[in-house]
Amino acid sequence: MTVSIKPIDPVNRAFFAGEVSGLDLRKPLTPDEVAAVHAGMDEFGVLVFHDQDITDDQQLVFSRSLGPLEQATGDIAAPQDRRMSMDLNDISNLDKNNKILARDDRRRLFGLGNQLWHSDSSFKEVPAKYSLLSARNIPSTGGNTEFADMRAAYDALDEATKREVHDLVCRHSQIFSRGILGFTDFTDEERAKWAPVRQRLVRRQPTTGRLSLYLASHAGEIEGWPVPEARAFLRDLNEHATQRQFVYAHVWRLHDLVMWDNRVTMHRARRYDHTVVRDMRRTTLTNEVSSLEQAP
Repeated sequence: MTVSIKPIDPVNRAFFAGEVSGLDLRKPLTPDEVAAVHAGMDEFGVLVFHDQDITDDQQLVFSRSLGPLEQATGDIAAPQDRRMSMDLNDISNLDKNNKILARDDRRRLFGLGNQLWHSDSSFKEVPAKYSLLSARNIPSTGGNTEFADMRAAYDALDEATKREVHDLVCRHSQIFSRGILGFTDFTDEERAKWAPVRQRLVRRQPTTGRLSLYLASHAGEIEGWPVPEARAFLRDLNEHATQRQFVYAHVWRLHDLVMWDNRVTMHRARRYDHTVVRDMRRTTLTNEVSSLEQAP
């Protein structure tokens, strides 16, 4: 079957979020199929694959066919408490015994940061490229994921703002983003692990050449700016970038796999009933180099 990718909303958002057909992710991809997925990501930024009842190993094979993976080092679960290997991010409300985390569990409270607009692993010196999220068990309502097109958001800036942001460098840290929610329960080791890292505020997608804003809730400083002014400006940019015309809201179906390009999107999870199971598995491709090494 031929790979086909069509816009999910061809009237209002033909340039953002595509639905893929003609691929069975339980099977290894051919070189042509890999090329089609990359081309679809370049065009749409977000791709949705329905009815993909895959295992962890099959998700890993598919992900590795697209590029090298980063390790799941962005959560606070101790190694002995993890449910899966370090190649997989556990995006769930479950402990290692598959029991639902208590409402005040430290791991759950930390994970609430996913409900803030962010780009995966922007708090790492080498941030993420693609993220691939597989829905293994989902609540009947709630728990959607929203995606913002940072290419379109950049294009919509006035020319003076484009000049202002072009060469700015921000500092990103999970300590900052969790602090927005009042989560400050970090060990000294965690504070050292998530010390701020430098990222460009404007990035150029290397294949298409398009410029995009690189924002995240992790960004709390702009180099050379007073902190209050930087945070006010970043808040304005985030409000601009997440206007409804730039956003696709994905309503999950069981066995969906959604992948997105962190270089050109932000995303956030939406609330759901924390007493019911939501079990998602994420693989994440590394960008391989720092955003600072890719001049806009």
